[in-house]
Parts: sequence; C-alpha cells; structure tokens
Amino acid sequence: MCETCGCGDPDLVPLEVHESLLAGNDHVAGHNREHFAARGLLALNLMGSPGSGKTAVLEATAGRLSDSGMKVGALSGDLATDRDARRLAAAGLRSLSITTGSACHLDAQRVHRALHELPDDGLDLLFIENVGNLVCPAVYDLGQAANVVALSVTEGDDKPLKYPVMFRKADLVLLTKVDLLPHLPQVSVAAIEEALARVMPEPAMIRFSALTGEGLGEWITWLETRRRAAERERAAALPGRERP
Repeated sequence: MCETCGCGDPDLVPLEVHESLLAGNDHVAGHNREHFAARGLLALNLMGSPGSGKTAVLEATAGRLSDSGMKVGALSGDLATDRDARRLAAAGLRSLSITTGSACHLDAQRVHRALHELPDDGLDLLFIENVGNLVCPAVYDLGQAANVVALSVTEGDDKPLKYPVMFRKADLVLLTKVDLLPHLPQVSVAAIEEALARVMPEPAMIRFSALTGEGLGEWITWLETRRRAAERERAAALPGRERP
C-alpha cells in the first residue's frame, strides 16, 4: 500500500485530495520538462515490475552507448537500497539512487530534487528507472519525453490486459528475457502482441535479451531517433530561431 498516493483507496484518499496532489505533481513535472528541453536532454521513464529486467536493460544499453560517444545518466528509484544505482555506476552511467521508503513510485518532486544532486551538464540521455510496480508509476508525470515499459516473458502474456493503464501510457514496450522463451511453452508472444494492440494507442514492442543482445540494436536505434528529435526541438526553440 502506497502511503503517499493511497493507490486508489477512496476511504483513505478523497478524490479532491488526490486531484490536488496530481495537480501539484504536474506543475513540477512541467518545470522538469522545461529543464530537460533547455538542455536538449532526452529523459525517459523506464517502468516495469520488480524483476522485469529494467536495470539489466540499462546495463546492456550503457555498454553499447559508450561506443557511440553519447553521454548517459540514470536516476534509479528504489524503496530501500541503492543497489541498482551502484550497478549502473559500475556499467559506466552517471547514476544516483532515489530512495522512496514506502512510496511505490517516483514523483516529479523527487526527480526535481535528484537533478540538483546529479549534474546533468553534458548528458545527452537520462533514464529515470522507476520503482518496480505496474500500477502507480504510470499515473505520475515526471517531465519525461517518453515512457518505456519493461515486460518480462516470465510474467506471462496477460499483463497488458490486467494492468492497462501502465501499457496505455507506454510509448514502447521492451519484451525482456526472450532468451527464456524456449523454457516457457505456456507463454505466447503473439498473445502479448495482441494484448498490447488492445491497450496501447500506438503499439510498439521490441523483443529484448540483455543476455544474448537480441533487440539491443533496435533499441539503440529507437533511442537515437528520439535523441535527435529532442535536439531538433531544442534548436528550434533557441532565440532567433523559428520553428519549422
């Protein structure tokens, strides 16, 4: 139970209070978004269940991006430890842990405070690795440019239908741990794709394995495309420049 947002319990959090909390969060998220845009920094919100492979995705990504010259940072949300942030630092990312205590998600204010501790000068890309959860993180805007959801094949093929809000907010789904599919005959990738098509406004999925590297090239291409778009927006917003 999230002690911050109430996780939809109407007896603990009246609708009016919940709306007020989200309004305040959205205001700070807008400030974060302006901060990212001014620096041409692509910020991505990476969400998924505990054990879905979010940190492993970022470790594999860091290894590939280090060869391209792209400078990457990460904010890692965790209830009680900084283990993921330390893993990401070891992989070469400029990283910082955001310890949330009992809160089951990151919010814009936590991200805002962390930005003062994680120097983003010179960064091209910032991953915000959210707390492992398929419910609350989808509700809170952090100022990110896009949402990416890591969905492990070990979670089964019904999660998009059981947690539609999360996948409705996703710009991309990384279907992780696909190297395990030969050992999971009950899991159907076609069923996952069908479920995503029912809940995502624009279904997009990449099959991914941090172990074998499957999908890594496609994922990097997706990131680079988003990064170039962010840089074009920043350039167009500079004084004396007209938007195309």
